[in-house]
Amino acid sequence: MSLTVKFDHERRNRTSVPEAVFCEGKPSDTVLSLLAQFAAEDADPVLFTRLDQTLFSGLSAEAAAKYQYCPVSRCAFNRPVEHKVAGSVALVSAGTSDARVLYEAAATLKFMNTEFEMFEDCGVAGLWRLQKALDGINRHNVIIAAAGMEAALISVLAGLSSRPIIGVPVSNGYGVCEGGKTALNCILASCAPGVSAVNIDNGFGAACFAYKILSSFSNQ
Repeated sequence: MSLTVKFDHERRNRTSVPEAVFCEGKPSDTVLSLLAQFAAEDADPVLFTRLDQTLFSGLSAEAAAKYQYCPVSRCAFNRPVEHKVAGSVALVSAGTSDARVLYEAAATLKFMNTEFEMFEDCGVAGLWRLQKALDGINRHNVIIAAAGMEAALISVLAGLSSRPIIGVPVSNGYGVCEGGKTALNCILASCAPGVSAVNIDNGFGAACFAYKILSSFSNQ
């Protein structure tokens, strides 16, 4: 069964953020139909998130060649948007188990033609890793930090940087971590000022927030 999808072609004009397709939960034939549709040369730029690699492999080779697909982020896009905003984003993860979320943010920023740099495995269990990366992180205008468990990285980073920080709680960790709820609550309860939080595992939302921050200055 293929569902009817009403694509929002004017979303970027209204909100500065283009339409994206959240694939998880949609029928496979609906997703494949959309992928085939936006593989056309004259199609609008579009980002597909939570796109399973097995599902993407069901696309024809000709159509698949039109996309940049990352199996870690589970994101695909046909081409980046043309407009490039000034500034850049630091993408920081506490551990390699946070990679899928951080890479979703990276794929989204790449789609939005926004400069970024990755700083992976900087968690507080080895503070020297964060200290070593700190100068590089602070060269960027906005920071996205992804962490599971108690998400201590976000508060520590906020105490060491003047940049706005977007915290992304990640659904990893044992027992009381409760699928990212503990990480989310710790970010919300942070005593370090200048920290915001998005939903659990929402690398896409964090990247959109960072893009809007940069875009607001570019449009002044």
